[in-house]
Amino acid sequence: MLTSLSIKNYALIDDLQTDFNKGFTIITGETGAGKSILLGALSLILGKRADLSSLKDDSQKCIIEAVFDVTNYNLQAVYQQEDLDYEAQTIIRREILPSGKSRAFVNDSPVTLSSLQTLCDRLIDIHSQHQTTQLTDDGFQFQVIDALAEVEEPLVAYKVQLKSYKSLQKELKKLEDFQAEANKEHEYNTFLLQELIDAKLVDGELESLEEEYETLDNIEAIKEKIGASHQLLSDEQIGGLAILTEVKANFSKIASFSQKYKELYDRIDSSFIELYDIFTEIEASEDALEADPNRLEVVNNRLQLLHNLKKKHLVLDISELIKIQNALDEKVGITENLDKNIQKLKTSIAKQETELNALAKIIHSNRSAVIPTLKSQLETLLSELGMPNAQFSINLKAASTFHSNGKDDLEFLFTANKGGSFKALNKAASGGELSRIMLAIKSVLSKYMQLPTIMFDEIDTGVSGEISNKMGAIMKQMSKSMQVFAITHLPQVAAKGDTHLKVYKEDINHITTTNLIAITGEDRIVEIAQMLGGKEVSASAIAHAKELLN
Repeated sequence: MLTSLSIKNYALIDDLQTDFNKGFTIITGETGAGKSILLGALSLILGKRADLSSLKDDSQKCIIEAVFDVTNYNLQAVYQQEDLDYEAQTIIRREILPSGKSRAFVNDSPVTLSSLQTLCDRLIDIHSQHQTTQLTDDGFQFQVIDALAEVEEPLVAYKVQLKSYKSLQKELKKLEDFQAEANKEHEYNTFLLQELIDAKLVDGELESLEEEYETLDNIEAIKEKIGASHQLLSDEQIGGLAILTEVKANFSKIASFSQKYKELYDRIDSSFIELYDIFTEIEASEDALEADPNRLEVVNNRLQLLHNLKKKHLVLDISELIKIQNALDEKVGITENLDKNIQKLKTSIAKQETELNALAKIIHSNRSAVIPTLKSQLETLLSELGMPNAQFSINLKAASTFHSNGKDDLEFLFTANKGGSFKALNKAASGGELSRIMLAIKSVLSKYMQLPTIMFDEIDTGVSGEISNKMGAIMKQMSKSMQVFAITHLPQVAAKGDTHLKVYKEDINHITTTNLIAITGEDRIVEIAQMLGGKEVSASAIAHAKELLN
């Protein structure tokens, strides 16, 4: 419920601070006193766009702040969805700066107008005779039916299932589109993959093949140089081994004479061992060397194949070719398994569709069951509101597709006259009739669900005293379970309020200002008497006012 409202520097208001009570609050005042200014300020709290014309003093910023007690509204999920800090006493503030920039805050955290509207739609509902488009809104009509049908549990299950169902459908569409595209490339990809498989790629193979090719291609030169080197080392008179053997023998005889000679001997011995090892390896290499034209051709062909593959796939080494092979293998594999995956998805979708239909059937059944009750309640209320011939035709039909709230199409048709044809609400009822229909609907809803604070803005315009008395009684009854405001010119309605606020203008230093005060006791009697008979209050008007208040 709305517990307080503060308005600074808005339209004709300098600084206004008002607290509100639960129950039924009446707001009255002369035409032009500024009741619409209050609604304008509240509209800004609800997320309406603002402009500089809202500022009373365009050199100062405008601040509008409302405090709501949301304890009984179960709005934690909405706060979480909009990334807001949940507070049972929620403070909503709008600021309009002289620059024209507007800012919004919820519990001192900046918010977008979209988030503000999402939250405030659950906090306060402003309804005037000119704001009845909601009646023809499909979502609102379902809200009315569902309040009586008690379908919250199956609806939650349905919405969870529908989200999963649509996700699977999206996945299926993606796979089918991919399949259509993949089928075009499948044959070529398969060819490329097979070519790489046949190549039996080995990472690092290219380097070893190139080394082998260089050896085989230069075999004669290699044999010549290795042979000469072998001869230089093995010659019995001048060979490197023979010379080093003699040097080693000389130092072995003097190594014991000093540490210096011993170290030299050890180094010579180590060099001899290393040189001998080199000699044996050269000897083995010389024995192993043999021209092999066939192997040279094989290596050359293999190198040519690998270089061609590198060039074809625009890569620099075998490892990149292997990556391409793996990617092609995965792509070809996916394409070949698509039919299986698509069929699996279709099976899952069919299963979910069956479950959705079962939930939709429960929802439809519950809705159908309460239509006679809703129709009866609305027609009874409208009869009391001066529309004795009002009739509803509420048609609920099973739809062919899944909607966000079930599998139903809903149509509210109405006629205000006997024998009249049923038409859509906005075509079958006048503005005043639509207001009474909305009041009747809100009254019924208040019995079945926790509604936000509602403000009726002169919806009693143009109705008789007897009917306005009933309208006031209905609003009074609604206020037992919710907070209700009524801006009215009718004393019969005003007298029903638990709290009475009066909007008035006053001129201070040649400047007109709008104010709001709570009136009680004699002041309230006088206010209602003036609503009955004008400024000149008669004794009979006072008596009538007291009668209404009692």
